[in-house]
Amino acid sequence: MNTNRKFSLTILFVLIVSMFLFGCSSDTTDSAETNATEHSESTDTTSEEESSEYPIIIDHAFGETKIESKPERVATIQWANHDVALALGVIPVGFSAANYGVQDDSGLLPWTAEKLEELNVEEPNVFQDTDGLDFEAISDTNPDVILAGYSGITEEDYELLSEIAPVVPYKSGPWVTTWREQVMLNATGMGMKAEGEQLIKDTETLVEEKASEYPEIKGTTVVWVNFSATDMSQLHLYTPVDPRGSFLIELGMEYPETVIEAISDPESYSFNLSAENADILNDADIIIGYGDESLYEAVKADPLLGKIPAIERGSVVFIGNDTPLAASGNPNPLSIAYTIDEYLELIGGAIEKLDE
Repeated sequence: MNTNRKFSLTILFVLIVSMFLFGCSSDTTDSAETNATEHSESTDTTSEEESSEYPIIIDHAFGETKIESKPERVATIQWANHDVALALGVIPVGFSAANYGVQDDSGLLPWTAEKLEELNVEEPNVFQDTDGLDFEAISDTNPDVILAGYSGITEEDYELLSEIAPVVPYKSGPWVTTWREQVMLNATGMGMKAEGEQLIKDTETLVEEKASEYPEIKGTTVVWVNFSATDMSQLHLYTPVDPRGSFLIELGMEYPETVIEAISDPESYSFNLSAENADILNDADIIIGYGDESLYEAVKADPLLGKIPAIERGSVVFIGNDTPLAASGNPNPLSIAYTIDEYLELIGGAIEKLDE
């Protein structure tokens, strides 16, 4: 018997046992489930049922997923899919710990913690799966659906997860799901397509209102570039397909044509660039990336990179690494609302350098 077969049988066994012993689950899981049950009782379930017709068929990168009836128990994995559920008022029975930008050992980014508090959830069931999916912990939550709209799961992961519950993964490729697609995939998977559409409209309104306070942003050229203090010979660029790049465009900015032309794979979220070809960044009004003042000074002192106009004049936004703002670079409705004021203020400051 091969390894995958053994592992699949193990998952099924764990699922059967966990269903039988459901009343004996851990205090942490009980707490999350109690809050979820209390919340669902206060919701007009009839109107939610009417918003979707079953079965729901969702096409995705690995084929299609059929959801026979409205899921009551929602689990989410990997990056921020739980934030979409929470934004729609659904408390997951379990979700992955955030592995970037968290300032304590909670596994929660501040906007997630804020929303959980708003929904009266004191002890969420957080999967400690930053080193790999914890299939057993996911199975233990006895989910009706597993949301993974923004993730990097493999086809093997998908097949193993599908033995636990229907899975809603990304549409085209790993880590290129925009925040709108993330909302719609996850909302549809929960039988809340109409509510997801409204969440998108509300978020778009917020973004438009906030961006209008910085009219100078519109038409500004921008590139998200990651520099390394230990190796200045290579640069790492996020493309407009990546959620970080697409959100900058949504704010009214544009990627320079020189950068667009350098992208060999239009579906890839990033690519590497030799410092010898850094002149393709010359048309960028501002540069955004992860880093701090010391990294900026090192880049500015480099004989090649220091000649990039945006670097020379200081039209840069270096976002502190492993901070909440850095984590919000991959946006979702909760993170956008929490960080957009700070983000726009930094971008506005970089644009002001153009006139100095």
